Amino acid sequence: MAQVDERFRNPISNAELDRRWARVREIMRASKVDALVIQGSNNFAGLGGYFRWFTGIPPLGTYPQSVIFPASGPMTIVHHGDFGGEADLDPVNGPHYGIARRLTTPMFPAVHYCADYDADLIAREVLKSGFKTIALPGASMMYHGFASRLQQQLGAIHHADITDALDDLKAVKSEEDIAWIRKAALMQDEIFGKVLAHVKPGMHDYDVMAYSNYIGEMLDGETGYFLGSSSPPGKPALFRMKSHHGRRMESGDVLVWQAENSGPGGYFAHMCRYIVLGRAPQELTDMIGQTIDMQKFTLDLLKPGARCSDIFAEYNAAMKKRGFQGEKRLHCHGQGYENVERPLIRSDETMRIAANMNIGIHPIVANERVAATISDNFLIRADGPHERLHQTPQKVFEL
Repeated sequence: MAQVDERFRNPISNAELDRRWARVREIMRASKVDALVIQGSNNFAGLGGYFRWFTGIPPLGTYPQSVIFPASGPMTIVHHGDFGGEADLDPVNGPHYGIARRLTTPMFPAVHYCADYDADLIAREVLKSGFKTIALPGASMMYHGFASRLQQQLGAIHHADITDALDDLKAVKSEEDIAWIRKAALMQDEIFGKVLAHVKPGMHDYDVMAYSNYIGEMLDGETGYFLGSSSPPGKPALFRMKSHHGRRMESGDVLVWQAENSGPGGYFAHMCRYIVLGRAPQELTDMIGQTIDMQKFTLDLLKPGARCSDIFAEYNAAMKKRGFQGEKRLHCHGQGYENVERPLIRSDETMRIAANMNIGIHPIVANERVAATISDNFLIRADGPHERLHQTPQKVFEL
């Protein structure tokens, strides 16, 4: 049995990787694809999930990592390091299961003349292996310099697109995936509980968000961020990023808090609640009640086999019937190693709902005085009821 390096935090099991690879190779054989090329980076922000799904390796930071995943046999990896670095690895008992060859080159995305280096190494290995057809799943998350150079170098090789089939596979979670996702949701519950005991007038928004991030790190969370901001009564509290967290909170203020961090193992969930430093405005309480109702309405539509575009249309019709504006961006969506992944509940989504999807639902209602939303993750069951993964009560919290 392969030994896991003690330095690895919360590694995915080799059995789960084997399951994924076997299913992918069925798709590759059916599509006559000889190899996949996958690049990952920036998983701190909830990207790079394709790479992690295939390798179990979190691509943290901006340094890209790329792998060649063949229809049979172990992978080859290219990542940042010395010029000309080459090593043969043990794909069974080594620290990176399934990888037999490692190539390195110094790779700095902000330095334009480095853009070809890793692509040239990947192209060299693809040509040497004699592959006739390759695919680039998740190509929209590759660096442009890498992808364009690779296309140039491999112009004579046929390029297939099997991303839709792989997305269908990734969107349905295994039992191991689900166990990690539950940990992520419960971690966010615990973070919020500690935030309730911490926040008080006189703090700045950044005090709350930085404390949230600290608690998440101490609870074995891996990546991601926290959104939110405070506002006085009569003005909407909006989702804002770190650079806009400079406001100082006063008694009576409303704070919107949303966790968008990943838990142990790197799986994302997201939870949103409102905190009022005093008595909650009645209009906010009423509108939160509306979002809870619309979350339940959506959940009833998320039946296995349902079309996402049909769900989106029904949701918007129900919102307009209640006198609210329909959603124009994204109503709810899947989550896994990416913060936002398919399926999207939207008019342009072709995927259907299936059992064992992890769906985050966040309906929003707003006017010039109040913005209100509720966000929780749900595990879709083959025959309901679907499971709400967050345990935090759905209400406005008054301090």
